[in-house]
Amino acid sequence: MPLTLVQGSYIVAGLFFILALAGLSKHESAPAGNRYGIIGMTIALVVTILAATGGVRFTGGETKGSGLIGLLLIAAAMAIGAVIGIAKARKVEMTGMPELIAMLHSFVGLAAVLVGWNSSYEAAPFAKVHDVEVFVGVFIGAVTFTGSIVAYLKLSAKIKSASMMLPGRHFINLGIIVAFFVMTAVYTAIPHEQLFARQLLLGIMTALALFLGWHLVASIGGGDMPVVVSMLNSYSGWAAAAAGFLLNNDLLIITGALVGSSGAFLSYIMCKAMNRSFISVIAGGFGSDGGVVGEAKDYGEHREIDAAGVAEMLKGASSVIITPGYGMAVAQAQYPVAELTKRLRERGVNVRFGIHPVAGRLPGHMNVLLAEAKVPYDIVLELDEINDDFADTDVVLVIGANDTVNPSAAEDPSSPIAGMPVLEVWNAHDVIVFKRSMATGYAGVQNPLFFRDNSQMLFGDAKERVDDIIAAL
Repeated sequence: MPLTLVQGSYIVAGLFFILALAGLSKHESAPAGNRYGIIGMTIALVVTILAATGGVRFTGGETKGSGLIGLLLIAAAMAIGAVIGIAKARKVEMTGMPELIAMLHSFVGLAAVLVGWNSSYEAAPFAKVHDVEVFVGVFIGAVTFTGSIVAYLKLSAKIKSASMMLPGRHFINLGIIVAFFVMTAVYTAIPHEQLFARQLLLGIMTALALFLGWHLVASIGGGDMPVVVSMLNSYSGWAAAAAGFLLNNDLLIITGALVGSSGAFLSYIMCKAMNRSFISVIAGGFGSDGGVVGEAKDYGEHREIDAAGVAEMLKGASSVIITPGYGMAVAQAQYPVAELTKRLRERGVNVRFGIHPVAGRLPGHMNVLLAEAKVPYDIVLELDEINDDFADTDVVLVIGANDTVNPSAAEDPSSPIAGMPVLEVWNAHDVIVFKRSMATGYAGVQNPLFFRDNSQMLFGDAKERVDDIIAAL
């Protein structure tokens, strides 16, 4: 295959990836964005496989491909991966998407580690530069690999979500990073003939990087897990880019850079939405496994209401805002919520949704759930678009949300989430909170909203309670 055709195809595929990112920035264009991504990836796979098996012709020479045997091996590997991927994707629930994504990130990290180790045995025209690429690629890949596994275990509740605080944890992290730079310099100075010394040093660095990835994410609390997901997305992108340099694959470099930079920007958006710095998240985030973080306070007694009472309240309302959270995803209540929305709109009620940037455990989690249930895009609004409207709203339905509607963030400077932008639902005339219990949210912070005079609690499974309200209407 001519080199110019390979490079031209990679440019076209890269453009489709950029179009995919642009399309995914809005609800309306997201389906088109997905299609662009599929087209780009198809071009990338086909051209890469043909180039790898048939060889590449370039000025002054030609690379030899792996031929039919290589094609069969690649096809077998892709078939196995496709079967596993399709089987997993078909049965995963939306509540399981965060941990699935975390696990997929670990595969990218592991691939980067394997590519780096394999490339360490190869001679390269620019040996010193190649050695740096190997060290950086393996380091980023190893951090991504173990960090993603810990994120998966936390998100799937297989280990505690609370942050792990080792003594001197900041010095441990800093020491490993300093050691990485020192070992990189030493690695490039060791002659290639001294293979044992080079591989021993690479092995020590890999072990340290694996520990660093585990320690970084283990130290991050449950309240910061949405940031962790986007952060690992960024890490996986840079790991892919590093593998692209080692494999001399321009498209992998472009794709990795796109994923890495977009993931980093998304992490920044998530941190801003939580009023936290990226460094503070990495240094050890807040969160718990149901206990209270910080000082426990007595806010008085809460009031309860039943589904029939909520239905009567909605019948007399002219404006309703629904603010969903992870509890809605757990209960799979998006479909009855969509039906309730439809019923209310047929009655002439102005129904809208208020979405917090970190609602759920995955960026855009609630948006995807509502789109899946066919809720109209134009009534799904972000925090800054709807926050000023709560004061003129008759009823707010808080369905499975907790930290994102906590008044402490705006009114209590001593709160662990002080300064975090939240949906100011308490300004509405009436607030109905759907929860299974009075337990704290993922951040482990008590919520005084539950005890406000204009708030009432509707306990039980969100899906069942919404169905009861629909029946009462």
